[in-house]
Amino acid sequence: MAIDPRKLHVESTTPPIWEQEKSFNDIMAEQLRHAPWLGLSILLHGLVFLLMLLMPTERKVLEEKAVRMQAPEKVEEIVEEEEPEPEPEPEPVEEPTLQDVEVTEVTENVSENFEEFTESTTKESAFDSDQWNSAVGLGGGAGGKFGGRGGGRAGLSAKGGKATARAIEDALKWLKDHQDEEGKWDADEFMKHDDGSKGDVCDGPGNPVHDIGLTGLALLAFLGDGSTLRSGPYQDVIKSGIGWLKDQQDPDSGLFGTNNSNEFIYNHAIATLAMVEAYGLSESKLLKKHAQGGLNYLEWHRNPYMVWRYQPRDGDNDTSVTGWAVMAYKSAQDFKLDVNKQALSLAETWFDQMTDPVSGRTGYTDRGGFSSRRAGDHAVHFPREKGECMTAVSLLCRFFLGHDPKEDKLMGSQADLLTRKLPAWNEKDGSIDHYYWYYATYALYQMGGSHWKTWEKALTDSVVKPQRQDGHYLGSWDPIGAWGEDGGRVYSTALLCLTLEAYYRYSRLVRVG
Repeated sequence: MAIDPRKLHVESTTPPIWEQEKSFNDIMAEQLRHAPWLGLSILLHGLVFLLMLLMPTERKVLEEKAVRMQAPEKVEEIVEEEEPEPEPEPEPVEEPTLQDVEVTEVTENVSENFEEFTESTTKESAFDSDQWNSAVGLGGGAGGKFGGRGGGRAGLSAKGGKATARAIEDALKWLKDHQDEEGKWDADEFMKHDDGSKGDVCDGPGNPVHDIGLTGLALLAFLGDGSTLRSGPYQDVIKSGIGWLKDQQDPDSGLFGTNNSNEFIYNHAIATLAMVEAYGLSESKLLKKHAQGGLNYLEWHRNPYMVWRYQPRDGDNDTSVTGWAVMAYKSAQDFKLDVNKQALSLAETWFDQMTDPVSGRTGYTDRGGFSSRRAGDHAVHFPREKGECMTAVSLLCRFFLGHDPKEDKLMGSQADLLTRKLPAWNEKDGSIDHYYWYYATYALYQMGGSHWKTWEKALTDSVVKPQRQDGHYLGSWDPIGAWGEDGGRVYSTALLCLTLEAYYRYSRLVRVG
């Protein structure tokens, strides 16, 4: 039988749920009775809340302070992001840090027309002042490598070298009289300064591709005599020459002149040495970027892990170009310019590799070989065996690189070689080599002792006596040496003038005894 659920009736003693509902107050009262700590907890939370309400002003101040502290950092970040990019560095520079620092430092507050040097024209010598060039020991104390230049020619005359001092003076006057108005020395047209109505016009033109190098050599002769941009009797000559030279420098690569000739690196290295000396001896902020730029190009031109030759980074090296580069680097170190010290260490390695350990002879590109000569008649007219030019380059550079003949016995062997081939003005046997005489004179002056005395005696006959004493030629030397055809009369006169300045141009670097 089926059950109809609608008819079911369930009896229950439990009251309906709507009759069981309690109010909120009843529930809270009941909970308080069962849990007395709940009320205490609510009371404590209420107190804490009230305390927090009392602190809003202080919290806002702290927040404001925090914002202010962070604000400068945000400003700095914005400045860094919007700061203009640094000037592009010359592509040839191998080590950008050198160029970047120097260019930005030396372009501030400079005078393009050398007006900063016009106040000191009354000084007789750049080395009379006690107040400048203290970095290399120059000034009244006449210390340091360059200190002997102040009054050097006058001192030479007082010590019995009157003929040599007069020869230097005449040579400088000839160079001064044949400088172009724009500042350079013209290799093939210097004779335009001679008045034909007052005597014969000078001959002896050189190759015009060497105007940069010849201007550098002439400037080194005036700087070697003690004048600078600041003072000295040839201040204006130097000012004009340096002004022209710096205008020939490529602002990006640092190269002086162009690379149109095969031997352009000679011109650049000599010009760099002149610019470095002019900068350092004159303390010229204007010239710092030009001196450093020249050094930077030399560093870029150098073969990786070795030294220098005609073309940049082509793997060829030679002793002759390396000698000029080393002299420029060492002068730059004296004047606190940036130089790659590893390059100087590699130069020492090269000289060692090119030097025969038995004879002491240093080769041009081969160990123990002789100097370079062009093929054909040049090698016939000027036999390589007549001189020891590369040995002289090596010996002088060893002194400047810190070697002492008392410790480096090879230097004594090299000095012996030089004194066995003394200078002689002999137009018949092809022994005239002004380039050899220049380096050997400086190397043996540093050597001192019997080596120097032997060489010095021959130097008077071979250099002082053959100097021209007639007409427009007065003070010059005929360019009849091994490289006279390339450099001409300006070359022979500047280089032999520098040769005679060896008595005071550099102080002796080691004690002679």
